[in-house]
Amino acid sequence: MKINRRTLISTTLGGGLASFPGYSAAGGAAEREPASRAPGKVQERFARLDEVLKQPVLKKHLFPSPVVIETLELLRLDNSFLCRVRSRDGAEGISVGHSEMNTLFPIFLRKLQPFFLGKDARELDLILEKVFVYRFNFRFSGISLGVPLAMIEFAILDMLGRIAKKPVGQLIGEIHNPEVGVYVATEWREKPVEESIQLIREAVAKYDARALKIKVGGLMFMTTDMYAVGPPGRTEKIVPLVRKTFGDDMALYADSNGFYTVPEAIRVGKLLEQYKYRYFEEPVMFDHLEEIKQVADALAIPVANGEQDYSYYGFRWLLAHDGIDIVQPDNYYFGGLIRSMKVARMAAAFGKQVIPHMSGGGLGYLYNIQFVSAAPNAGEHHEFKGFQTHVKFECKTSPLKVVKGKIKVPTGPGMGVDFDPDWVKKHQVVKTA
Repeated sequence: MKINRRTLISTTLGGGLASFPGYSAAGGAAEREPASRAPGKVQERFARLDEVLKQPVLKKHLFPSPVVIETLELLRLDNSFLCRVRSRDGAEGISVGHSEMNTLFPIFLRKLQPFFLGKDARELDLILEKVFVYRFNFRFSGISLGVPLAMIEFAILDMLGRIAKKPVGQLIGEIHNPEVGVYVATEWREKPVEESIQLIREAVAKYDARALKIKVGGLMFMTTDMYAVGPPGRTEKIVPLVRKTFGDDMALYADSNGFYTVPEAIRVGKLLEQYKYRYFEEPVMFDHLEEIKQVADALAIPVANGEQDYSYYGFRWLLAHDGIDIVQPDNYYFGGLIRSMKVARMAAAFGKQVIPHMSGGGLGYLYNIQFVSAAPNAGEHHEFKGFQTHVKFECKTSPLKVVKGKIKVPTGPGMGVDFDPDWVKKHQVVKTA
């Protein structure tokens, strides 16, 4: 089984991996078997991952002079938020906040904003490390800290890209993926199979997509009913029906959002294997690391995990113990592109893929494709939830459309988009929480 999982991953990775710190062909996926059994080998893998984590991501050499952060503002219009950063020399960057900022904006103002002021943005790697220590911020780890932190980092990277006249992908790596393949992410696990299939058809037809992810299991997050379980037998019906509906040429993925126990996850995983799904995301709860490994050991289908993770060390444990095939940090939840790139590098050290989770709304897809553009171990398809957004902006270097299953990554400076100045002016500076 292990050989099959290894082959499925390694055959899709290109030669760009050689550019990542810590990667070597001899130390890639071929180490899988002994790593999962020999304690000494596990310690060697831990040491290797720790070396990868020490390597900075931001290309500081692109900025010969200090870039001192003069102001860092949170702007609000109704329930949407922008972050605007300005340097002492007048450079500017803007980012769009996650929808959860409506709840989390006090953390931005009280826990993060003071730490960034007066810092040299060239030290962004170190800033992102030490901000967790400031005022014991690590106590807020998770989405509560990650979402506002990512918003700040995105704005700083946008500013730095404009200074260097380079896209963000070139600040955090090299451009390996100028176009990013996408999959349509679907929901509807609470609906009957027939209704779900129709909704999935409509979602796929809306975009020129060549890949699709469905939900399996009965995680009823959308209701206050403690006893809700979803339509009985839905997973067993929808898995083969989606394959039949879209044919063998459609790349299919499945996500349970941590719903299953180990035995149930293995049973469903084998069903997914039967119908040639390409990975199984969050088969059990995200932080049940030993259980994730048990499932991965029992299946041929690659196992993916990480969208809920907030620490490097869950990824570190799973990679050292060969318990995961695909890492999935969410660029918002995890605290930004630099932290996510460190996870991608750890995965690359052992020949594993990164397929970041994408938060919907705002400009989540833009930040996601900028990240993927610079990841040589990126998977073939990446999460996509549509272009619907309230944000007023212009992109001069990409149509930002799905064409033959791919989106062209903007090549303009920073994040590659320019916000409508009149729209930005409608926002008010938030000064108190």
